[in-house]
Amino acid sequence: MTVRDVTDLHEEFDGERVPPGQRETSKFPVLSKSGTPDYDPESFSLDVWGAVDDERSFSLDEFETEVESETQRQDFHCVTGWSKLDCEFTGVTFPTLADLVGVHDDAVHVMFHALDGYTTNLPLEECMREEVMLAWAFDGDALPREHGGPLRVVTPHRYAYKGAKWVDGVEFLTEPERGYWEKRGYSNTANPWDEERYA
Repeated sequence: MTVRDVTDLHEEFDGERVPPGQRETSKFPVLSKSGTPDYDPESFSLDVWGAVDDERSFSLDEFETEVESETQRQDFHCVTGWSKLDCEFTGVTFPTLADLVGVHDDAVHVMFHALDGYTTNLPLEECMREEVMLAWAFDGDALPREHGGPLRVVTPHRYAYKGAKWVDGVEFLTEPERGYWEKRGYSNTANPWDEERYA
């Protein structure tokens, strides 16, 4: 299996691999706004809509088997101050998903929606990076539910609250909007190397 290593991403941001104010951990702490939601694997779908040519609804099986996927080695930075290095996530890169649905020229922003009602936002240009993924596997196994299974977004160039767990919707927007934590005082930009934790 080929693994794309993107752990040198920090060089783009002129920073150390472990960003300032972070400590490396071998554990993978669990944080969420309201606990782990239930879901039915048979009825689960990832819906993609908004400023796109082809709104789509993927079953979990369709997304995992019919869409081009890859495995990447990434670092994971939580806004609460810990970083887990060398995580291997398998899934679909955001640019691959964007190509499938045909993004309109006036799309500027993306809102991710999750099964527990969580939302988080990123500018479209920040999503259109090969290391932004919708992942269903972690270190070779199905993504554990407490870490966002069946499907989560990973954003190694941003604090991890920008990577929605239990993601079931991707909305392409023509105007910026703010997500759950962004409305509650967290940074809208969330760059770990600039310690953009709070607005």
